Amino acid sequence: MGGNWRPKLDPNVVHRELGIIKNDLHCNAVRICGLDIDRLMAASEEALSQGLEVWFSPEMWDQSQDQTLEYVTKAAKRAEVLRQRWPGKLVFSLGSELTLFMKGILDGDNFLERMNSPSFWDSIRTGKHNGPLNAFLGKANDAVRQVFHGQVTYFSIPLETVEWGPFDFVGVDLYRDARIATAYGDMVGKYVALNKPVIIGEFGCCTYQGAEKLGGNGFVIILGMMEDYIGPKGSLPKSFADMVKVPPRVDGHYVRDEGLQAREVEDQLGVLDAAGVEGAFVFTFVSPNSPYNDDPRFDSDMGSFSLVKSYAERETVQEFAAQAARQGKEFLGVDLDPAVLERFSGSVGKRGQKYPDLPWEPKESFKAVADYYGKLT
Repeated sequence: MGGNWRPKLDPNVVHRELGIIKNDLHCNAVRICGLDIDRLMAASEEALSQGLEVWFSPEMWDQSQDQTLEYVTKAAKRAEVLRQRWPGKLVFSLGSELTLFMKGILDGDNFLERMNSPSFWDSIRTGKHNGPLNAFLGKANDAVRQVFHGQVTYFSIPLETVEWGPFDFVGVDLYRDARIATAYGDMVGKYVALNKPVIIGEFGCCTYQGAEKLGGNGFVIILGMMEDYIGPKGSLPKSFADMVKVPPRVDGHYVRDEGLQAREVEDQLGVLDAAGVEGAFVFTFVSPNSPYNDDPRFDSDMGSFSLVKSYAERETVQEFAAQAARQGKEFLGVDLDPAVLERFSGSVGKRGQKYPDLPWEPKESFKAVADYYGKLT
């Protein structure tokens, strides 16, 4: 969306966080996503050197199919260098959720336009998006395998019907929400029945009461928090406006609930395990652009899926605020005052108690994941 989700990327912090992911969370693999290929390479090399398996996931949003193909092929060529150094330890993902995140399959210049287009649900119901999607995936798979000689996958969403024959893994980003709460395990089972190893690329829950109802759309409550600060001529798209009203509020505010997030993540891990998936990546470890605030009116960590709550860093407060204001104008057509957005930064410069050298603190979900994975080691 034209923004930098982590403007301050310290190699020492990367080293520490990956070590914590391996040793304290007891993970044996990490999915590393991003646009900047140099960053992907640096983080992946660090993870591999610490003994983690890496699922190398370049992400380019809202570009044409030709631009996306060129980018993914370039990333695959770079990833091959790491695969040769660590054979059998790196898997390449040639994309994720491209029906939403790439131009040319659905109407709209960016993913918010595509999701809110009047033609969106008609396209999904008729399945006319699947032909163009699979045509692109076929070309991309061929191009990637010419320069990358390891295992390859794609991370889909349930509204996509992918031809999985050319891929080594069935990949799916699958969040549980109110609509599919009872059917979640059965949905996973349909992928397992394809007789290829299934990897869940994303699952998880945000950190407030009612987050389990929205699942993967839980982040939209940030827009609900900002409704009072939207310019007089601005209004949220109806789909988002409806969602931000779903969770309960007390005195007009969302209610932080780390226990709910922990229970949801642990329960979903159990469902995925029972369904027979090969692996699952919790979304996500850290969200520096959604800092915690003691004031629930400005606690943007509630709308994050991360296992740790971040504290804003002085160098990035103004950058994130300006970025959010620009994105609000460009993608939602609403006016957000950067000065107001800075109020979401909370305790600027604070460090964690458990890890005093890092600008975040584990949430209850961190312990839930650590305990669950720890039993499997």
